[in-house]
Amino acid sequence: MQIDGSTALVTGANRGLGRHLTEQLIARGATVYAAARNPDRIDVPGAVPIQLDVTDRASIAAAAAQTRGVSIVVNNAGSFTGAGLVDGDRDDLELEMRTHYFGPLDVIRAFNPQLAAHERSAILNVLSVLSWVSYPGYTGYSAAKSAAWSLTNGVRGELVAQQTQVSALHVGYMDTDMVAHVDVAKSDPALVAAIALDGLESGELEVLADDMARAVRTNLAGGVAALYPELLRPAA
Repeated sequence: MQIDGSTALVTGANRGLGRHLTEQLIARGATVYAAARNPDRIDVPGAVPIQLDVTDRASIAAAAAQTRGVSIVVNNAGSFTGAGLVDGDRDDLELEMRTHYFGPLDVIRAFNPQLAAHERSAILNVLSVLSWVSYPGYTGYSAAKSAAWSLTNGVRGELVAQQTQVSALHVGYMDTDMVAHVDVAKSDPALVAAIALDGLESGELEVLADDMARAVRTNLAGGVAALYPELLRPAA
């Protein structure tokens, strides 16, 4: 998918990975609609700020009506409540699903007429290694991201006939607000954005941005024993 000369929409463009994706798309020659719940927070030079709340279908429809010629959709907007599946707040779990599953789905549905109008177009869904594995403290988030992975695979099959490339970005810990409290090695979001856009341009359907993503992807073939070895250890 050629970025130079294209028109892109990036959700959650006001900070973190979304801001870097917006900057780098512009640097590669794209016109970018930079979407956020509060467009006043968009300060990327050259970006076109637009109001879009991925949890609000009316907001998504209004954004689609205000844009023209979009050939690349980047579903990046995210949330993290920390809610657990068994005892977490039910409203928080619904927010995770609205943000990570229904939000991207509604964005794709609203913008697909613009994508379909091009000879070639693309969707990049920002996922996570937590699409494939779940850990305490992240289970509600992981369930929503896993649903988003399934969504990505399903939409890819449905849109292949119209030449819309559907790619997924999987990444481990990034140096963003979401994991600021976690003391681990983290990827530079600017580097992750570059890897993601390189993958988009080269036609990769699954972009693995770091060693953690590659390791977890490999372990999928090993099933539960490979993904959760701690569950198989004898209780102390």
